[in-house]
Amino acid sequence: MENKTSKILLICNAVLLLGLIGIYIIHFAGIGTKSKVNADATAPLEKEGGLTVAYVNTDTLLAKYQYAIDMEKELYAYKDQQEKYYQQQATQFQTDYQNYLQNGANLTLTQQQQKEAELKQRAEKIAGLEQELMAKVAERQMSENTKLLNAIFAYIREYNAANQQFDIILRKTFNDSPTLYLNPAMDITDEIIAGLNEEYKTVKGK
Repeated sequence: MENKTSKILLICNAVLLLGLIGIYIIHFAGIGTKSKVNADATAPLEKEGGLTVAYVNTDTLLAKYQYAIDMEKELYAYKDQQEKYYQQQATQFQTDYQNYLQNGANLTLTQQQQKEAELKQRAEKIAGLEQELMAKVAERQMSENTKLLNAIFAYIREYNAANQQFDIILRKTFNDSPTLYLNPAMDITDEIIAGLNEEYKTVKGK
């Protein structure tokens, strides 16, 4: 009995030391509908060789695009839901295990063996539950990322076709932008954000 109890104790201690889920929301996530265009778009800036170039500050876009804001809130809520479920399972297991340690001696040998087998099975399940829930959150996040990127790319394509016919539209970010300087006259961020938010407002209202 003592050796079996020690084995159960080792399993339970390992389970109780598992960390909670730690998933960080990636910048990008998503919809993808037919977009409207900005009739007052800035005139294209012509460069050498006749190329017209513009850029979008994606840090600003993600901070002000309402769909990206709503999506991030939903992902955090989903992540929190999974964490709470894991906590509930781990807490209930700990309670049941402590109860067995205190009252197991009152059970028959057969009942002790059955209870220990049950606790061991639950401990192993909880040990894998964290990875399972992390995978669910990551999968949900990846799916939303794809939708958001598709929505942004689709809108920019339609915006460009209807308004500007830019040859190149660059992406500017604070951390990993490939450019050291971009002429502010090439910035179409506000126009893109306004159009995306108008599109999202229409889609969300349906």
